[in-house]
Amino acid sequence: MSAVVDVIDDLREESDELDALVGGLEALAWHCPTPAERWTVAHQIAHLGWTDEVALLAATEPDRFGDEVARALAAPESFVGEAADALVAAHAPDALLARWREGRQRLDQVLRDAPAGTRIPWYGPPMSVASMATARLMETWAHGQDIADALGATRAPTARLRHVARIGVRARDYAYAVRGITTPEEEFRVELHTPDGETITYGPESAAQRVTGPLLDFCLLVTQRAHRSDLAVTAEGYDADQWLSIAQAFAGPPGPGRPPRPPRATRPERAEQGDRR
Repeated sequence: MSAVVDVIDDLREESDELDALVGGLEALAWHCPTPAERWTVAHQIAHLGWTDEVALLAATEPDRFGDEVARALAAPESFVGEAADALVAAHAPDALLARWREGRQRLDQVLRDAPAGTRIPWYGPPMSVASMATARLMETWAHGQDIADALGATRAPTARLRHVARIGVRARDYAYAVRGITTPEEEFRVELHTPDGETITYGPESAAQRVTGPLLDFCLLVTQRAHRSDLAVTAEGYDADQWLSIAQAFAGPPGPGRPPRPPRATRPERAEQGDRR
């Protein structure tokens, strides 16, 4: 059970780090556009708060959560955006922040109190407590990256990225399936290098299909927060190369991803100050 607690602790730390970034923002900064089309900083926090609340509903009232699934099936391409739009229209930034804080604290306690073996219903297959916490951490980090990019902030990579990378690797087959592409039968070897010199590995060492690169870059790739051409992630083998072009760590339809960064000479002045878009 300690491994589950460790993931929940990491989720709390990831959320607290993002909270420190947005907690002191002036009202005008909440309307700053992020790399996600039509989404401001306020939309990003509204979305995280909404998703925490939906996860809490799934964990505590699975029958009512079934209504959420029905709404998602009725509008799979728009229900997430519509929820964020509605919250931003109805709440001022300070209320969105308070709502996110309250929701994530309640979810934290519910996950900690869940009996061993608990399965939580979700939009796909039911999830274990550890998987739910890992998914919430991945999404918090990814949307936090959107906010950091919008504000021109640079975040130092942490050991918590291991969770994001693990989801990205485990979601390999899903990335193929959601696009209607035949999934490769053989396992891939993935080797990711951490800032402190460690190497995280997945898959058999003898695999012919291989992916290597920095841990941070791989996480940016599978969350579609940077274009592949701007990252130092490399592939050996046709199938591994194809995967890097479609990888996604999140459920739902394939996202548009981010365009390549423009050449330095054509970047706006703000990009020279560290904007990673």
